Amino acid sequence: MNLSFDEVLLRLHPDDHVAVLKKTLKSGVVIEQGSQIWRLSRTIPAGHKLALKPIDSGQPLVKYGQIIGFALKDIQPGDHVHTHNLGMGPLGMDYRFGENHRPVDLFPPEQQLTFQGYDRGAGRRSGTRNYLAIISSVNCSASVSRYIAAPFNKEALMSRFPNVDGVVALTHKSGCSLMPDEPLEVLQRVLAGMAVHPNISGYLLVGLGCEVNQIPQLIQRHGLKDLLHSGQDPFHMNIQSLGGIAKTVDAGIKAVEAMLPKLNELRRTPRPLSELALAMNCGGSDGNSGITANPALGVASDLLVRHGGTSVLAETSEIYGAEHLLTQRACSREVGEQLVDLIRWWEQYTASFGATIDNNPSYGNKEGGLTTIYEKSLGAIAKAGQSPLQAVYRYAERIKEKGLCFMDTPGNDPVSMTGLVAGGCNLGVFTTGRGSVFGCKPVPCIKVATHTPLYQWMEDDMDVNAGSILEGHESVAQVGHRLFDQMIRVASGEATKSEAQGMGDEEFAPWMLGPTL
Repeated sequence: MNLSFDEVLLRLHPDDHVAVLKKTLKSGVVIEQGSQIWRLSRTIPAGHKLALKPIDSGQPLVKYGQIIGFALKDIQPGDHVHTHNLGMGPLGMDYRFGENHRPVDLFPPEQQLTFQGYDRGAGRRSGTRNYLAIISSVNCSASVSRYIAAPFNKEALMSRFPNVDGVVALTHKSGCSLMPDEPLEVLQRVLAGMAVHPNISGYLLVGLGCEVNQIPQLIQRHGLKDLLHSGQDPFHMNIQSLGGIAKTVDAGIKAVEAMLPKLNELRRTPRPLSELALAMNCGGSDGNSGITANPALGVASDLLVRHGGTSVLAETSEIYGAEHLLTQRACSREVGEQLVDLIRWWEQYTASFGATIDNNPSYGNKEGGLTTIYEKSLGAIAKAGQSPLQAVYRYAERIKEKGLCFMDTPGNDPVSMTGLVAGGCNLGVFTTGRGSVFGCKPVPCIKVATHTPLYQWMEDDMDVNAGSILEGHESVAQVGHRLFDQMIRVASGEATKSEAQGMGDEEFAPWMLGPTL
Protein backbone atom coordinates (compact mmCIF):
# COMPACT_ATOMS: atom_id res chain seq x y z
CA MET A 1 0.00 0.00 0.00
CA ASN A 2 1.40 3.43 -1.00
CA LEU A 3 0.53 6.49 1.07
CA SER A 4 1.38 10.18 0.67
CA PHE A 5 3.79 11.75 3.17
CA ASP A 6 1.42 14.48 4.41
CA GLU A 7 -1.37 11.94 4.90
CA VAL A 8 0.46 9.92 7.55
CA LEU A 9 3.60 11.82 8.69
CA LEU A 10 4.56 15.10 10.35
CA ARG A 11 7.99 16.64 9.85
CA LEU A 12 8.30 19.30 12.53
CA HIS A 13 11.38 21.17 11.28
CA PRO A 14 13.19 21.27 7.91
CA ASP A 15 16.39 19.98 9.56
CA ASP A 16 14.72 16.96 11.20
CA HIS A 17 16.03 13.47 10.53
CA VAL A 18 12.70 11.91 11.54
CA ALA A 19 8.97 12.36 11.06
CA VAL A 20 6.18 11.48 13.51
CA LEU A 21 3.43 9.04 12.54
CA LYS A 22 -0.13 10.35 12.69
CA LYS A 23 -1.44 6.77 12.84
CA THR A 24 -0.08 3.26 13.25
CA LEU A 25 1.42 1.84 10.02
CA LYS A 26 2.30 -1.79 9.32
CA SER A 27 5.60 -3.20 8.11
CA GLY A 28 6.06 -2.93 4.34
CA VAL A 29 3.90 0.17 3.87
CA VAL A 30 5.40 2.58 1.33
CA ILE A 31 5.27 6.35 1.86
CA GLU A 32 5.88 8.74 -1.02
CA GLN A 33 6.80 12.40 -1.30
CA GLY A 34 7.70 13.44 -4.83
CA SER A 35 10.58 11.24 -5.93
CA GLN A 36 11.37 10.13 -2.37
CA ILE A 37 10.12 6.77 -1.08
CA TRP A 38 10.25 5.22 2.40
CA ARG A 39 9.39 1.57 3.03
CA LEU A 40 8.63 0.69 6.65
CA SER A 41 10.98 -1.98 7.97
CA ARG A 42 8.60 -2.85 10.83
CA THR A 43 5.18 -1.87 12.19
CA ILE A 44 5.41 1.56 13.82
CA PRO A 45 2.78 2.85 16.30
CA ALA A 46 1.16 6.28 16.11
CA GLY A 47 3.21 9.01 17.77
CA HIS A 48 6.49 7.19 17.12
CA LYS A 49 9.33 8.28 14.82
CA LEU A 50 10.26 7.17 11.28
CA ALA A 51 13.78 7.78 9.94
CA LEU A 52 13.79 9.99 6.83
CA LYS A 53 17.50 9.74 6.04
CA PRO A 54 20.45 7.49 6.97
CA ILE A 55 22.18 8.19 10.30
CA ASP A 56 25.50 6.54 11.05
CA SER A 57 26.14 4.93 14.44
CA GLY A 58 27.24 7.52 17.01
CA GLN A 59 25.89 10.48 15.05
CA PRO A 60 23.35 12.95 16.49
CA LEU A 61 19.70 12.66 15.47
CA VAL A 62 17.54 15.77 15.11
CA LYS A 63 13.84 16.41 15.86
CA TYR A 64 12.25 19.85 16.50
CA GLY A 65 15.44 21.15 14.83
CA GLN A 66 17.33 20.06 17.98
CA ILE A 67 19.40 17.01 18.94
CA ILE A 68 17.27 14.42 20.76
CA GLY A 69 19.87 11.64 20.97
CA PHE A 70 22.60 9.68 19.23
CA ALA A 71 22.30 6.63 16.99
CA LEU A 72 23.26 3.41 18.79
CA LYS A 73 23.73 1.72 15.41
CA ASP A 74 23.30 2.59 11.75
CA ILE A 75 19.77 3.79 11.00
CA GLN A 76 18.29 3.49 7.52
CA PRO A 77 15.42 5.49 5.93
CA GLY A 78 12.10 3.85 6.85
CA ASP A 79 13.42 2.47 10.15
CA HIS A 80 11.53 2.85 13.40
CA VAL A 81 13.60 5.18 15.61
CA HIS A 82 13.22 4.37 19.30
CA THR A 83 15.01 2.93 22.32
CA HIS A 84 16.53 0.04 20.32
CA ASN A 85 18.61 2.36 18.13
CA LEU A 86 18.68 5.80 19.83
CA GLY A 87 20.45 6.70 23.07
CA MET A 88 21.93 9.56 25.08
CA GLY A 89 25.15 11.51 24.66
CA PRO A 90 26.68 14.88 25.63
CA LEU A 91 25.06 17.90 24.01
CA GLY A 92 27.61 20.63 24.72
CA MET A 93 25.02 23.22 25.70
CA ASP A 94 25.35 26.85 24.58
CA TYR A 95 23.24 28.88 26.99
CA ARG A 96 23.75 32.33 25.34
CA PHE A 97 22.07 34.06 28.28
CA GLY A 98 19.47 36.59 27.19
CA GLU A 99 20.55 36.59 23.54
CA ASN A 100 16.98 36.10 22.27
CA HIS A 101 15.26 38.18 24.96
CA ARG A 102 12.37 40.28 23.69
CA PRO A 103 10.15 42.40 26.00
CA VAL A 104 6.53 41.35 26.38
CA ASP A 105 4.15 43.08 23.99
CA LEU A 106 1.38 43.81 26.51
CA PHE A 107 -2.16 44.39 25.30
CA PRO A 108 -3.21 48.03 25.70
CA PRO A 109 -5.46 48.75 28.71
CA GLU A 110 -8.61 48.96 26.60
CA GLN A 111 -8.03 45.39 25.32
CA GLN A 112 -7.26 43.84 28.71
CA LEU A 113 -9.79 41.17 29.68
CA THR A 114 -11.24 40.28 33.07
CA PHE A 115 -12.54 37.17 34.84
CA GLN A 116 -15.06 36.75 37.63
CA GLY A 117 -13.00 36.13 40.77
CA TYR A 118 -12.70 36.83 44.49
CA ASP A 119 -11.00 40.03 45.54
CA ARG A 120 -8.58 39.09 48.34
CA GLY A 121 -7.36 42.62 49.06
CA ALA A 122 -3.91 44.15 48.86
CA GLY A 123 -0.99 41.74 48.79
CA ARG A 124 -2.93 38.69 47.56
CA ARG A 125 -3.94 37.53 44.09
CA SER A 126 -7.62 37.19 43.34
CA GLY A 127 -9.19 33.80 43.96
CA THR A 128 -10.71 31.54 41.33
CA ARG A 129 -12.35 29.34 43.99
CA ASN A 130 -13.68 29.77 47.55
CA TYR A 131 -12.37 26.96 49.78
CA LEU A 132 -11.82 26.39 53.49
CA ALA A 133 -8.73 24.29 54.27
CA ILE A 134 -7.90 21.94 57.14
CA ILE A 135 -4.08 21.83 57.08
CA SER A 136 -2.15 19.09 58.91
CA SER A 137 1.22 20.03 60.36
CA VAL A 138 2.24 16.35 60.53
CA ASN A 139 1.10 12.97 59.29
CA CYS A 140 -0.01 12.13 62.85
CA SER A 141 -2.83 14.68 62.52
CA ALA A 142 -3.85 13.67 58.99
CA SER A 143 -6.75 11.42 59.96
CA VAL A 144 -8.10 13.97 62.43
CA SER A 145 -7.98 16.62 59.71
CA ARG A 146 -10.02 14.35 57.44
CA TYR A 147 -12.50 13.63 60.24
CA ILE A 148 -13.00 17.38 60.73
CA ALA A 149 -13.62 17.93 57.02
CA ALA A 150 -15.89 14.88 56.56
CA PRO A 151 -19.22 16.39 57.76
CA PHE A 152 -18.82 19.23 55.25
CA ASN A 153 -19.22 17.22 52.07
CA LYS A 154 -20.53 18.75 48.85
CA GLU A 155 -24.18 17.96 49.56
CA ALA A 156 -24.02 19.41 53.08
CA LEU A 157 -22.32 22.58 51.89
CA MET A 158 -24.70 23.14 48.98
CA SER A 159 -27.72 23.06 51.24
CA ARG A 160 -26.31 25.50 53.81
CA PHE A 161 -23.38 27.34 52.23
CA PRO A 162 -23.86 27.31 48.45
CA ASN A 163 -21.14 29.89 47.82
CA VAL A 164 -18.40 27.73 49.39
CA ASP A 165 -16.62 25.39 46.95
CA GLY A 166 -15.55 22.93 49.60
CA VAL A 167 -13.81 22.08 52.84
CA VAL A 168 -10.59 20.30 51.89
CA ALA A 169 -8.21 18.43 54.20
CA LEU A 170 -4.59 19.00 53.10
CA THR A 171 -2.69 16.07 54.58
CA HIS A 172 0.77 14.62 53.94
CA LYS A 173 3.31 12.02 55.12
CA SER A 174 5.87 14.33 56.72
CA GLY A 175 6.17 16.84 59.58
CA CYS A 176 8.38 14.87 61.95
CA SER A 177 11.63 12.86 61.91
CA LEU A 178 13.00 15.26 59.31
CA MET A 179 16.05 17.51 59.16
CA PRO A 180 15.43 20.92 60.76
CA ASP A 181 17.04 22.90 57.94
CA GLU A 182 16.02 22.66 54.27
CA PRO A 183 13.54 19.73 54.57
CA LEU A 184 11.60 21.54 57.31
CA GLU A 185 11.88 24.86 55.51
CA VAL A 186 10.42 23.39 52.30
CA LEU A 187 7.49 21.79 54.15
CA GLN A 188 6.72 25.01 56.00
CA ARG A 189 6.83 27.00 52.74
CA VAL A 190 4.26 24.61 51.30
CA LEU A 191 1.91 24.70 54.29
CA ALA A 192 2.15 28.47 54.71
CA GLY A 193 1.60 28.95 50.99
CA MET A 194 -1.56 26.86 51.14
CA ALA A 195 -2.85 28.76 54.19
CA VAL A 196 -2.71 32.10 52.38
CA HIS A 197 -3.53 30.76 48.91
CA PRO A 198 -5.92 33.01 46.95
CA ASN A 199 -8.39 30.15 46.52
CA ILE A 200 -8.53 29.57 50.29
CA SER A 201 -10.65 32.01 52.29
CA GLY A 202 -10.16 30.46 55.73
CA TYR A 203 -8.06 27.73 57.28
CA LEU A 204 -7.54 25.59 60.36
CA LEU A 205 -4.10 24.22 61.29
CA VAL A 206 -4.15 20.84 63.05
CA GLY A 207 -1.12 19.26 64.75
CA LEU A 208 -0.31 16.48 67.17
CA GLY A 209 1.79 18.55 69.54
CA CYS A 210 5.23 16.94 69.77
CA GLU A 211 6.24 17.04 66.09
CA VAL A 212 9.28 18.78 64.61
CA ASN A 213 7.02 21.03 62.51
CA GLN A 214 5.55 23.13 65.31
CA ILE A 215 2.50 25.21 64.37
CA PRO A 216 3.42 28.34 66.44
CA GLN A 217 6.80 28.38 64.70
CA LEU A 218 5.10 28.04 61.30
CA ILE A 219 2.77 30.96 62.09
CA GLN A 220 5.59 33.19 63.32
CA ARG A 221 8.11 32.41 60.57
CA HIS A 222 5.66 32.99 57.74
CA GLY A 223 3.58 35.76 59.28
CA LEU A 224 0.30 33.85 59.00
CA LYS A 225 -2.83 35.82 59.79
CA ASP A 226 -6.52 35.17 60.14
CA LEU A 227 -7.89 35.47 56.60
CA LEU A 228 -11.39 36.28 57.82
CA HIS A 229 -10.26 39.45 59.64
CA SER A 230 -11.94 38.43 62.88
CA GLY A 231 -9.20 40.02 64.93
CA GLN A 232 -7.96 36.75 66.41
CA ASP A 233 -4.97 34.53 65.75
CA PRO A 234 -5.21 31.93 62.98
CA PHE A 235 -7.29 28.94 63.99
CA HIS A 236 -4.97 26.14 65.17
CA MET A 237 -5.14 23.22 67.59
CA ASN A 238 -3.11 20.24 68.82
CA ILE A 239 -4.49 16.78 69.54
CA GLN A 240 -2.37 16.33 72.66
CA SER A 241 -3.36 19.71 74.13
CA LEU A 242 -7.08 19.08 73.57
CA GLY A 243 -7.10 15.59 75.05
CA GLY A 244 -7.25 13.25 72.06
CA ILE A 245 -8.89 12.56 68.73
CA ALA A 246 -12.58 12.91 69.60
CA LYS A 247 -12.16 16.21 71.45
CA THR A 248 -10.02 17.66 68.67
CA VAL A 249 -12.48 16.62 65.97
CA ASP A 250 -15.33 18.19 67.94
CA ALA A 251 -13.36 21.44 68.42
CA GLY A 252 -12.35 21.45 64.77
CA ILE A 253 -15.90 21.03 63.51
CA LYS A 254 -17.03 23.91 65.70
CA ALA A 255 -14.21 26.10 64.35
CA VAL A 256 -15.20 25.30 60.76
CA GLU A 257 -18.86 26.00 61.55
CA ALA A 258 -17.82 29.42 62.84
CA MET A 259 -15.90 30.27 59.64
CA LEU A 260 -18.30 29.01 56.96
CA PRO A 261 -20.95 31.77 57.21
CA LYS A 262 -18.31 34.41 56.46
CA LEU A 263 -16.98 32.41 53.51
CA ASN A 264 -20.52 32.08 52.19
CA GLU A 265 -20.91 35.88 52.11
CA LEU A 266 -18.07 36.25 49.56
CA ARG A 267 -19.02 36.97 45.94
CA ARG A 268 -17.24 37.01 42.57
CA THR A 269 -16.54 40.36 40.95
CA PRO A 270 -14.72 41.35 37.72
CA ARG A 271 -10.98 40.96 38.23
CA PRO A 272 -8.12 41.69 35.79
CA LEU A 273 -6.38 38.74 34.11
CA SER A 274 -3.17 40.09 35.63
CA GLU A 275 -4.45 38.47 38.85
CA LEU A 276 -4.16 34.97 37.36
CA ALA A 277 -1.13 32.77 37.95
CA LEU A 278 -1.14 29.68 35.74
CA ALA A 279 0.47 26.38 36.82
CA MET A 280 1.59 24.39 33.76
CA ASN A 281 2.32 20.65 33.94
CA CYS A 282 2.35 17.67 31.64
CA GLY A 283 1.90 14.05 32.67
CA GLY A 284 1.56 10.80 30.81
CA SER A 285 3.19 12.50 27.81
CA ASP A 286 3.43 10.88 24.39
CA GLY A 287 4.92 11.57 20.97
CA ASN A 288 2.12 14.02 20.23
CA SER A 289 2.58 16.16 23.36
CA GLY A 290 5.22 18.42 21.82
CA ILE A 291 3.21 18.72 18.58
CA THR A 292 -0.31 19.52 19.79
CA ALA A 293 -1.22 20.11 23.46
CA ASN A 294 2.04 21.60 24.73
CA PRO A 295 2.56 24.21 21.96
CA ALA A 296 -1.16 25.07 22.17
CA LEU A 297 -0.71 25.68 25.89
CA GLY A 298 2.31 27.80 24.97
CA VAL A 299 0.02 30.02 22.88
CA ALA A 300 -2.45 30.34 25.78
CA SER A 301 0.42 31.07 28.18
CA ASP A 302 1.71 33.86 25.94
CA LEU A 303 -1.78 35.38 25.75
CA LEU A 304 -2.06 35.40 29.54
CA VAL A 305 1.37 37.03 29.84
CA ARG A 306 0.34 39.72 27.32
CA HIS A 307 -2.64 40.49 29.61
CA GLY A 308 -0.20 41.08 32.47
CA GLY A 309 -0.72 37.67 34.07
CA THR A 310 1.76 35.08 35.31
CA SER A 311 2.50 31.71 33.78
CA VAL A 312 4.75 29.22 35.57
CA LEU A 313 6.66 26.33 34.00
CA ALA A 314 8.11 23.65 36.31
CA GLU A 315 9.44 20.05 36.37
CA THR A 316 13.20 20.76 36.29
CA SER A 317 14.09 17.17 35.51
CA GLU A 318 11.87 17.38 32.42
CA ILE A 319 13.47 20.42 30.80
CA TYR A 320 16.89 18.72 30.89
CA GLY A 321 18.56 19.08 27.52
CA ALA A 322 16.22 21.90 26.48
CA GLU A 323 16.99 24.47 29.17
CA HIS A 324 19.06 26.52 26.68
CA LEU A 325 15.80 27.53 24.95
CA LEU A 326 14.83 29.31 28.18
CA THR A 327 18.23 30.77 29.09
CA GLN A 328 18.48 32.36 25.65
CA ARG A 329 15.36 34.41 26.34
CA ALA A 330 16.01 35.11 30.03
CA CYS A 331 15.47 38.73 31.05
CA SER A 332 18.97 38.81 32.57
CA ARG A 333 22.10 36.71 32.84
CA GLU A 334 21.36 36.26 36.55
CA VAL A 335 17.97 34.67 35.85
CA GLY A 336 19.46 32.41 33.20
CA GLU A 337 22.25 31.29 35.53
CA GLN A 338 19.72 30.54 38.27
CA LEU A 339 18.06 28.06 35.91
CA VAL A 340 21.38 26.42 35.02
CA ASP A 341 22.24 26.19 38.72
CA LEU A 342 19.06 24.17 39.22
CA ILE A 343 20.14 21.76 36.48
CA ARG A 344 23.54 21.31 38.13
CA TRP A 345 21.89 20.73 41.52
CA TRP A 346 19.69 18.02 40.01
CA GLU A 347 22.68 16.32 38.43
CA GLN A 348 24.38 16.16 41.84
CA TYR A 349 21.17 15.24 43.69
CA THR A 350 20.37 12.28 41.46
CA ALA A 351 24.01 11.16 41.47
CA SER A 352 23.95 10.98 45.29
CA PHE A 353 21.36 8.21 44.95
CA GLY A 354 23.29 6.37 42.23
CA ALA A 355 20.91 7.63 39.53
CA THR A 356 21.02 10.18 36.71
CA ILE A 357 18.74 13.07 35.79
CA ASP A 358 18.23 11.47 32.35
CA ASN A 359 16.68 8.33 33.90
CA ASN A 360 13.52 9.25 32.04
CA PRO A 361 11.12 8.94 30.11
CA SER A 362 8.74 6.60 31.91
CA TYR A 363 7.28 3.35 30.61
CA GLY A 364 4.12 5.13 29.41
CA ASN A 365 6.15 7.89 27.73
CA LYS A 366 8.11 5.29 25.76
CA GLU A 367 4.96 3.43 24.80
CA GLY A 368 3.66 6.74 23.45
CA GLY A 369 6.74 7.31 21.28
CA LEU A 370 9.16 9.32 23.46
CA THR A 371 12.68 7.88 23.46
CA THR A 372 15.09 10.14 25.39
CA ILE A 373 14.77 12.84 28.04
CA TYR A 374 16.09 15.33 25.45
CA GLU A 375 13.12 14.57 23.19
CA LYS A 376 10.67 14.69 26.08
CA SER A 377 12.10 17.98 27.36
CA LEU A 378 11.94 19.69 23.96
CA GLY A 379 8.26 18.80 23.78
CA ALA A 380 7.58 19.77 27.40
CA ILE A 381 9.23 23.17 27.13
CA ALA A 382 6.80 24.11 24.35
CA LYS A 383 4.32 24.85 27.16
CA ALA A 384 6.35 27.99 27.86
CA GLY A 385 5.43 29.59 24.53
CA GLN A 386 7.69 32.42 23.35
CA SER A 387 7.58 34.82 26.31
CA PRO A 388 10.80 35.95 28.00
CA LEU A 389 11.82 34.19 31.23
CA GLN A 390 11.30 36.70 34.05
CA ALA A 391 12.14 34.79 37.24
CA VAL A 392 13.26 31.45 38.70
CA TYR A 393 11.79 30.27 42.01
CA ARG A 394 12.62 27.61 44.55
CA TYR A 395 10.04 24.93 45.29
CA ALA A 396 6.83 26.46 46.75
CA GLU A 397 8.40 29.92 46.95
CA ARG A 398 5.92 32.80 46.74
CA ILE A 399 5.50 33.80 43.07
CA LYS A 400 5.68 37.60 42.84
CA GLU A 401 6.81 38.39 39.28
CA LYS A 402 4.47 38.84 36.35
CA GLY A 403 5.18 37.11 33.04
CA LEU A 404 6.73 33.70 32.35
CA CYS A 405 8.44 32.20 35.39
CA PHE A 406 10.03 28.87 36.30
CA MET A 407 9.73 26.93 39.55
CA ASP A 408 12.10 24.16 40.60
CA THR A 409 10.05 20.99 41.10
CA PRO A 410 10.45 17.29 40.40
CA GLY A 411 8.72 15.85 37.35
CA ASN A 412 6.37 13.84 39.57
CA ASP A 413 2.94 15.36 38.88
CA PRO A 414 1.41 15.68 42.40
CA VAL A 415 4.68 16.93 43.92
CA SER A 416 5.22 19.41 41.10
CA MET A 417 1.68 20.80 41.16
CA THR A 418 1.74 21.04 44.96
CA GLY A 419 4.77 23.33 44.74
CA LEU A 420 3.18 25.49 42.05
CA VAL A 421 -0.09 25.82 43.95
CA ALA A 422 1.68 26.58 47.24
CA GLY A 423 3.59 29.30 45.37
CA GLY A 424 0.28 30.98 44.56
CA CYS A 425 -0.92 29.61 41.22
CA ASN A 426 -4.72 29.87 41.18
CA LEU A 427 -5.37 28.05 37.89
CA GLY A 428 -3.82 24.94 36.32
CA VAL A 429 -3.54 23.43 32.84
CA PHE A 430 -2.32 19.85 32.56
CA THR A 431 -1.53 18.25 29.20
CA THR A 432 -1.56 14.47 28.71
CA GLY A 433 -1.12 11.96 25.91
CA ARG A 434 -1.60 8.75 27.89
CA GLY A 435 -4.57 9.86 29.98
CA SER A 436 -3.72 11.45 33.33
CA VAL A 437 -6.80 12.00 35.52
CA PHE A 438 -5.11 14.58 37.75
CA GLY A 439 -7.16 16.91 39.94
CA CYS A 440 -5.80 19.52 42.31
CA LYS A 441 -7.91 21.10 45.07
CA PRO A 442 -8.12 23.97 45.77
CA VAL A 443 -7.09 24.90 42.20
CA PRO A 444 -9.14 23.98 39.10
CA CYS A 445 -7.05 21.98 36.64
CA ILE A 446 -7.92 21.89 32.91
CA LYS A 447 -6.73 18.72 31.18
CA VAL A 448 -5.76 18.80 27.51
CA ALA A 449 -5.64 15.59 25.45
CA THR A 450 -2.89 15.41 22.82
CA HIS A 451 -4.89 13.30 20.34
CA THR A 452 -8.54 12.70 19.48
CA PRO A 453 -8.72 8.93 20.29
CA LEU A 454 -7.65 9.72 23.88
CA TYR A 455 -10.17 12.56 24.17
CA GLN A 456 -12.98 10.35 22.91
CA TRP A 457 -11.97 7.38 25.07
CA MET A 458 -11.67 9.51 28.27
CA GLU A 459 -14.14 12.29 27.50
CA ASP A 460 -15.36 12.35 31.10
CA ASP A 461 -11.86 13.39 32.18
CA MET A 462 -10.45 15.49 29.31
CA ASP A 463 -11.51 19.15 29.04
CA VAL A 464 -9.88 20.09 25.72
CA ASN A 465 -9.01 18.07 22.61
CA ALA A 466 -5.81 19.20 20.90
CA GLY A 467 -5.94 16.26 18.50
CA SER A 468 -7.65 18.48 15.92
CA ILE A 469 -4.16 19.83 15.17
CA LEU A 470 -2.97 16.40 14.02
CA GLU A 471 -6.05 16.02 11.86
CA GLY A 472 -5.58 19.40 10.21
CA HIS A 473 -8.91 20.77 11.47
CA GLU A 474 -7.30 23.49 13.62
CA SER A 475 -3.93 25.17 13.90
CA VAL A 476 -1.84 25.28 17.09
CA ALA A 477 -2.81 28.95 17.45
CA GLN A 478 -6.53 28.18 17.12
CA VAL A 479 -6.42 25.49 19.81
CA GLY A 480 -4.32 27.82 21.98
CA HIS A 481 -6.93 30.56 21.74
CA ARG A 482 -9.69 28.06 22.47
CA LEU A 483 -7.81 26.88 25.55
CA PHE A 484 -7.26 30.48 26.65
CA ASP A 485 -11.01 31.16 26.44
CA GLN A 486 -11.66 28.07 28.56
CA MET A 487 -9.09 29.21 31.12
CA ILE A 488 -11.06 32.44 31.60
CA ARG A 489 -14.34 30.54 31.96
CA VAL A 490 -12.86 28.11 34.48
CA ALA A 491 -11.22 30.93 36.44
CA SER A 492 -14.70 32.51 36.56
CA GLY A 493 -16.28 29.42 38.13
CA GLU A 494 -16.95 26.88 35.36
CA ALA A 495 -16.16 23.41 36.71
CA THR A 496 -13.45 21.28 35.11
CA LYS A 497 -14.03 17.59 34.41
CA SER A 498 -11.93 16.60 37.43
CA GLU A 499 -13.83 19.02 39.70
CA ALA A 500 -17.17 17.63 38.50
CA GLN A 501 -16.01 14.18 39.65
CA GLY A 502 -14.69 15.41 42.99
CA MET A 503 -11.02 14.82 42.19
CA GLY A 504 -8.26 16.60 44.07
CA ASP A 505 -8.32 15.48 47.72
CA GLU A 506 -5.41 13.03 47.41
CA GLU A 507 -3.03 15.01 45.17
CA PHE A 508 -1.55 17.28 47.83
CA ALA A 509 2.05 15.97 48.03
CA PRO A 510 4.82 18.25 49.40
CA TRP A 511 8.32 17.44 48.18
CA MET A 512 10.05 15.40 50.92
CA LEU A 513 13.78 16.20 50.96
CA GLY A 514 16.49 14.62 53.07
CA PRO A 515 16.62 11.50 55.26
CA THR A 516 13.88 10.32 57.59
CA LEU A 517 15.52 10.34 61.02
